[in-house]
Parts: sequence; C-alpha cells; structure tokens
Amino acid sequence: MLEWCIPASLRSTCHYLTACATSEGDQLQDVASMLRLTATSLCLRCQRVTALPLKLRPCATLSSAENRQTVEELYNLSVDIQKVRKLKGWVLHQTPAYTKEVADLLKDMGASGSIIARILAVHPEAVLCPPEQMQAQRTLWMSVCPNQKELVGIIEKFPASFFTSSSHHDNQQNNIAYFQSLNLNKRIITKLMASAPQSFSRPVEDNEVMVRTLQQAYQELGGEEANMKIWLQKLLSQNPFVLLKPPEVLRQNLLFLRDKGFSTAELLRLLSKLRGFVTELNPDSMRRTLAYSQDTMGCSEEELRDIILNCPALLYYPEAILAERFKGLLSAGISMSQIVETPTVMELTTQIVNYRIHQLRTHGYEVRTGSLDVLNGTKKDFEKSYGKLQLRRERPIFNPVAPLKADD
Repeated sequence: MLEWCIPASLRSTCHYLTACATSEGDQLQDVASMLRLTATSLCLRCQRVTALPLKLRPCATLSSAENRQTVEELYNLSVDIQKVRKLKGWVLHQTPAYTKEVADLLKDMGASGSIIARILAVHPEAVLCPPEQMQAQRTLWMSVCPNQKELVGIIEKFPASFFTSSSHHDNQQNNIAYFQSLNLNKRIITKLMASAPQSFSRPVEDNEVMVRTLQQAYQELGGEEANMKIWLQKLLSQNPFVLLKPPEVLRQNLLFLRDKGFSTAELLRLLSKLRGFVTELNPDSMRRTLAYSQDTMGCSEEELRDIILNCPALLYYPEAILAERFKGLLSAGISMSQIVETPTVMELTTQIVNYRIHQLRTHGYEVRTGSLDVLNGTKKDFEKSYGKLQLRRERPIFNPVAPLKADD
C-alpha cells in the first residue's frame, strides 16, 4: 500500500522485471523483489524525517550578515525587500535599526500601510533614524507645514528631506527662522525644505548672502520695493536651487547680457522669466548659444534680443538640442519665419511637436499655413486649444444648429 511512494520510473522497472520473471526464471524475480523492497524502505525512511518549521518567504530570506529583525519587519510592512536589496542593500546590514518606530511615526501622522511601504522601499535609510531624531523633525516641519496630512504627502515625495542627519537640525531651525523673517509664505518655505534640503542643511549665512544678492539685483534693475517679496517668493518657488549657486555667477551673467544690449528693464524681465536659470548659465555657454541661434535664424542682434525676451529658454539650451529642434520643426514643414514669429515653440521637444501637429491635422488644422501658437503651452493648454478646434469643426460657429459633420 506504500507503492505510491515509489518513484514512477522505479515502479515501472519493477513491473517490467516481474512480468519477465516467468520467462527468465527465479533469479530475475528475486532482483525485482529486491528493488521493490529497497524502494519501500526508502519511502518509509522519508516519512520518518521531521518537517522543518520553515516559513516560505522567498523575499524575506536573509543574505549574508543582514539584520534579521530589519528584514522581518520590512517584510511584515509589505516593503519590496528585493528592491531594497538591489538599490540600497547596505541598509539591511546596519544595527541598530528602527523600522517599527518609523512605521509607528508615519502611521500616527495618518499614513496608510501602502504609503509606509512605498516610503521605506524608496528610502530605506529612514529605519536608521533614531526615534528622538524623527520626533524632532516632525516638530520642526510642523512649524511650517499646515497639517500632518500634507506633511505625509511631502515625506512620500521627498523622504530624504525629512529623514535627514541630526547634525543639520540647528541649521534647519536657523534657516526656517530666517525665511520667516523675510515674510515668505509658509508653503514656499515648506517647498524649499522639501525640494532643496541642501539649502536648509547649510549655515544660514550662506542663504543670507544669496538672498541679498538677488534683492540687490532686483533693485538695481528697477524692481519696485513693494513687489520684492512677491518676486522673491515666485523665484524661489520656481527654482529652489537658485540659493545654492555662487552669488558672483549671477553678477557675471547679468553683466554679459547687459553687454549684449539688453536694457535694465529687459534684464529684470529676463531675471524673472528665467525662473532662476540665469544662475545656472555662464557667459561662454550663452555666447555660443546666441551665436548659433542668430546664425540659424538669420536675424539681427536686435531681432535676436526680442526673440530671447519672448523665449528665454534659447539662452540655456545647448547647441545640440537647438539643432535637433530646428531640424524637427523644419522637417515638419514649418518655416523659419514662423519659428522667429513664435520662438516659444522651441521649448517643446521634437516628439511633442510631431504628436501635436499630427493631432491638429486630423482635425483639419494645418500648422504650415496657420499660427504656431496652438502648439505652445503645457499638455493641459494644448488639450484646451485642441478641444476648441474639435468643437469648431463639429458645430460651425455660423450655424450652431447644423448637424454634426461625419468623418469621411
């Protein structure tokens, strides 16, 4: 009755030998019996082996020298351990770790289990933050964050900004106090802390120098004192990393643009529209870009300045990117005069331009003979313009009760 334990290949061999025993004699039958007895004995031995109390957790199995408790707690939180091993496996080897404490803190702030799992999968270093440090960060962030729900959202997007070194805590406090003294909106301060944490980790004196440089440039270029706070808030929110740039870079770039013929008012306009990119540039790169753009478009220096004022992005795109975009627009049938008239189309990638042109043509709009303004803007802006064209095609303005025109 234990025959089912015997491997199929061995059973078939035994049956074959037994069947042949009548013709081959008793010796062959003895061999078959011996094989059957051996197989049965092996089966009984296997049944006596005690099963190991092993939980089958393929993702939680330990690699060499990993912290068993950390791995188990991350597994219980549904964290993608394989992802952690691949990207930041060193964290799993650290002791002590505070996985449960991190999860409890986030849960207490209203984070769901799935959010906690995502945070720890992306930034497992969080489990190395001592509980007292996490509580201090929570108190610090809540001084500028409207509520805990919003703070959880920030941590989900920027976990490294929240779970930072305790050595930066004093600098963070001092920088928060400084930006509050500038009467900046709390949301702007929160955004700065989240997206550019380096600016809050460094000494407050460094930020004071850069802010003063920006304020002086704004005033020297004719900016009104009453609007300075709004201007500064907008600049910092659009490009938080502007604070990390050396102040002398800003001065060098403004002097270069002044030498190129831009007036004081135009420089202020550029400084505002560039969203802080003027600190990302340098005179050499701008010189090459301007020369290439002027040569390609065949315009005068005065015309080039007007084009730059309408599309400041031409200042910071490398020549290779400009060449690709000019080529893409021209190959789509768009003329250079159209590009000069609507230079902001250069802010779009070739793929986006081709997609939008295709969408417009399906609804009877030909960009080669029409305005390029309809191509511009964000995805939402284009969909709005595209929707108006579609509606106009379906119901002509001159006859709102006309039947819908069917596609051919």
